[in-house]
Parts: sequence; C-alpha cells; structure tokens
Amino acid sequence: MSLEIKIPAVGESITEVVIAKWLKKNGEHVKRDEAVCEIETDKASQELIAEGEGTLETIANEGDTVLVGVVIAKINPTGTAAKADALPKEATVEATLVQTAQATGEVREMRVTNMGAEAITEVVIGTWLKQDGDFVKQDELIFEVETEKASQEMPAEASGILRIVAQAGTTLKIGELICKIEVSTGAMVGKTETKPVVETQTNASNDYAKGHPSPAASKILAEKGIDTNQVGGTGKDGRITKEDAQNAQKAVEKTVSKEEAKTQPVAQPSLPTFVGGREQRRVRMTQMRKTIARRLVTVKNETAMLTTFNEVNMKPIMELRKKYKEEFQTVHGIGLGFMSFFTRAATLALQKFPEVNAMIDAGDIVYNDFVDISVAVSAPKGLVVPVLRNVEQMGFADIEKGIMSLAAKAKGNQLSIEDMQGGTFTITNGGIFGSMMSTPIINAPQSAILGMHNIVERPMAVNGQVVILPMMYVALSYDHRIIDGREAVGFLVTIKKYLEEPERMLFGI
Repeated sequence: MSLEIKIPAVGESITEVVIAKWLKKNGEHVKRDEAVCEIETDKASQELIAEGEGTLETIANEGDTVLVGVVIAKINPTGTAAKADALPKEATVEATLVQTAQATGEVREMRVTNMGAEAITEVVIGTWLKQDGDFVKQDELIFEVETEKASQEMPAEASGILRIVAQAGTTLKIGELICKIEVSTGAMVGKTETKPVVETQTNASNDYAKGHPSPAASKILAEKGIDTNQVGGTGKDGRITKEDAQNAQKAVEKTVSKEEAKTQPVAQPSLPTFVGGREQRRVRMTQMRKTIARRLVTVKNETAMLTTFNEVNMKPIMELRKKYKEEFQTVHGIGLGFMSFFTRAATLALQKFPEVNAMIDAGDIVYNDFVDISVAVSAPKGLVVPVLRNVEQMGFADIEKGIMSLAAKAKGNQLSIEDMQGGTFTITNGGIFGSMMSTPIINAPQSAILGMHNIVERPMAVNGQVVILPMMYVALSYDHRIIDGREAVGFLVTIKKYLEEPERMLFGI
C-alpha cells in the first residue's frame, strides 16, 4: 500500500505552503527518514522527511501552492515497484491500463470550499486540466482555482465522468457548484485489443506529459492566442513550463514584427535610433515575498504611523569598542559589534517607556513585562525578523551570540517557525547597506521599530567649536494610536543618552 506524503501543520496562522524544491525526483528510490522535499512558508523553509522506503511518486510540482493536509506525493513500497518493472515490454497500453467502467448512478457535486482564510469569500476558476466528458480518477488534478492570495490545483473527489458547470474565468462564491462527477467503478471505457508497445511504460507517461502545459503556462498561451502545438516543452517529460510559454510569446512577437517590417515602408527617422535588448523576465513571487508585501501595505493602511528622528555621536561607543574588542573576543569568543549596544540601549529604554513595548489587540492594550527584540536580517529569500527573547536578562556577550546565531540560520535558510514568532520591538540596520536616513515600517502587531543608519563624519558644533564627529541618524517609527509624541521622543532621546554615554547602561540610569 502506498504511503502518502502530506503537508504537515507548520504553524497556527499558516494554512498554505509553496513546494520550493524536490530533493528527490519522481520515480527515484527513497529511504526512510531521507529528506525528499523542501516547502516554503511566509516565515521559513522546512524539509519533509520520508516516513518509509520505496519509490517516490510526486503529485505536486515545484512552485505549486498547496493547503495544509494536501497529499503532494506517494511512496510506493519497493515490492510494488519491482512488480511494475517486471511487466513485459510486449504488454499493451490498453491491456494494462484500460478496464470497463460501470456507472453507479451516483453524482458527486464539487463546490467551492473554504480556502483556509476568513477574508476569502469568492474564487476564480482558472484552467481546466480535464475536458467536459473526460473520465477522471479520484484525487487526479482536474482544474485550477485562484484566490486573491494564491492559486491551487484541485483534485477530483471521485472517479467517473466529468461534467463541467463553471467555465474557466468564472467567479464563484463559497458553496457554489463547480462541476459534477458521474461516479463510475473501474477505469475509462476502451478496447482491450492488443497493440505492440514500442516504448516502455515510463516513456508512455512521458508522452502524456509531452506538450502538455502547466496551469500557469496554459493561462499565458491562452491569453496570447498561441497554440500549444507551436511550443516546445523543456519541463519534466516534455511538459510546457511557464518559461516556455513566455519565450514562445516573445518568439511569436518577433516573427510578427519581421513580417510587418517586410510589408511596411521603412521611414527615415528624424532622431537617432538606438537598438538594444528589450526583453523582460517574469519571476513568480515567493510566498514569503507575497506575505511581506501584504503585511507592509496592511500596516501602512491600518496604523497611524509616524516617524521621529534624532542623531547620535558614535565616538564614545567606537572608542570603547576599540579599547575592549580584543579582550572581549578572547574572553567570550565572539566579536563586539554595534548591534549589542543598540539592543541593550533599546531594552533599557523600553523598560522606561512600556507603551513602546506594548501592542493593540482588538480594544485592549497589551503591555509586555519582558523584552523580545526582533532583529531584521537580510536573507537570500527576503527580509526576515527572527526574535531574540528575554533580552532584559542578557549581557553584551549573550546578545552578540544570539544575533550571530539568528543571522547564520537566516543566511542558511534554517530558521524555524519558533524563531520567527513573537517579538515586542524591532531593530533594523539599514546602515550596513549605506542608508543615510529612512522611515522604517512597523513590524505588526508591534507598535514601534528603531532604524539604524550609516555612520558619517560630519562637522558638529561642540562647546562653541567645530569638531568632526562620526554621526548616525536614528529613526523611530511608531503607532500614534498607542504611543504619543512625548513617549516616542523621550524613548529616542533615552537611546541617544545611552549610546553617547555608554556607562549609563552599566548602571541603568
């Protein structure tokens, strides 16, 4: 009996994932506890492990968005695979695959179901992968449904004859009818005559995929009016991928332009003509990037966000760091950076201004008696904000080690869901990229975020004299619904004092 690989529950608020990469190919032999697939959520990546040994049969493709609990692959026991391989090459396709279907009289209706989010009340029927009247098997993908958040291929709920009710492009509400399946037992009606098979069964399945477009590719070709027979497939088993459809579109456009050029007279340009490449590349947004974009827009629309600025003389910290960094490295085994100073200063300031460490939950204000700092880190797949917990109990060495550990996990795509959840305040450092000043966006549901920037030597007036000092602009973006200007400015001034007089952090004054 085949062992199903389903999308596991990866977090309370996560209802869908993206198949990022298959680590094992379709038809490959996998061992128990071997990683077979990498899935991607809006927060982290995770590998799925084989729960048994056998031959892998993939159902979902790389890049597909699937809901939690959906079957994405099966593992067929080694014995089953061996029996399949033992079939003689002279066997016929009809004799091994075609049986007589018997109608049961039952009609299974497929309706629009809840797509896992309360805000989604309607969907759009995308591409039909099967035609009206086709025989479909249970769990076979038959059509694509699109929502405002993602697209998903839907499986047949029974085996039988497909009767399409809603055509491609139709918008339906939850509960409305999509199609009917006239339930049958067996497989599609067909002849059982014997025909020699030139290729193996594997090649037969390859021929089925050859020239067959993926849902995304089919949509592009349909929009541009390009026949699938004119497109070569570079995907698995000759399947037409999204990139193939885009390239075919460009080829057709170039051909048309050449034909038009032959029939139309060439006009003499009055201005110089510059000839260059004008190709475009369309890359699918990752689930993480989609979620980041959605959350940032939500914060801008649903909060009364305001930003206040100040500037910090970094000379005291730079001198203190230069004096003790070698000894700090020797004793603690880690370097002394600027982030530990800012994190410690922010922690002490948050304890003095609890509103900045609080958040709004419905009609309540939730005050946190602990400090969990979210540290913005640039990872290969986008900006992530892993959390450093209970920073109020940490010293400089603990902070440095914690930040270093989270940064290493982020760069290696090894952050877990637990690493990303929570956080009461965020610090982001745009200065490492050369940013002079910015207005960072709040990391919801938090109420404030501190932005660090580039250190620049500037002439400053000190005691009536012009002195060149290393200065940094700092910014605090905050939600004015919960934090007043007095608290916001006072918080930022407190951080400025701690950084310009680091000894204050030792005494907490």
